[in-house]
Amino acid sequence: MMRGYRHIEHHAIERIGWLRAAVLGANDGIISTASLIMGVAAASATRDPVLISGVAALIAGALSMAAGEYVSVSSQSDAEQADLARERYELDNMPEVERQELVQIYIARGLTQDLAEQVADQLSAKDALKAHARDELGISEFTEARPVQAALASAATFSAGAALPLATAWLAPLDLLQWIVGGSSLLFLALLGFLGAWAGKARPLKPVVRVVFWGIVAMAATAGIGRLFGAVV
Repeated sequence: MMRGYRHIEHHAIERIGWLRAAVLGANDGIISTASLIMGVAAASATRDPVLISGVAALIAGALSMAAGEYVSVSSQSDAEQADLARERYELDNMPEVERQELVQIYIARGLTQDLAEQVADQLSAKDALKAHARDELGISEFTEARPVQAALASAATFSAGAALPLATAWLAPLDLLQWIVGGSSLLFLALLGFLGAWAGKARPLKPVVRVVFWGIVAMAATAGIGRLFGAVV
């Protein structure tokens, strides 16, 4: 028998707070910036407008992602805090009703009446609000809303994602710029899909196909619009 051995597990759910925002930010950074660059390049004969639009997309997009994530996740946090406040009030004013709610939850999960009552009593004795937050409301330390974390993750990864097609546009020959930016951006998206799957401990094929497909749709549509307006001009 091994003494002193401690089994430590790391689950993907522990990363859900920042992983979703990070993947969204990087994906949006690559697709939106590459699409804009290709659209402007299709309508322009020089490199400067392409680079200026790419830099503007990076700055505006990063700020927009940060603000959007902060506002949306703050709304989730506000809803969670309102539910917790209501649960705290009910625990103070109708503890037996709340106890029965926990008991019924555990019975529905497969415990016997007696065991469900024991579990409800012991968990409530330790931290009743935490027990109700987790088992009744579905709020845990891994899934609770973190607005600042989400905003920073989105802004940082959007900037990193947007910098890739921007750097490619700066280095690529002007006559091949659209093709090189488009092709390299698809490779960046495939890598992002793989890294997101790896971080989430999922199989990579579906995430890779998903991000590459929508990247093709967005860039093709934007390049087509740019070419149309460029031809009209």
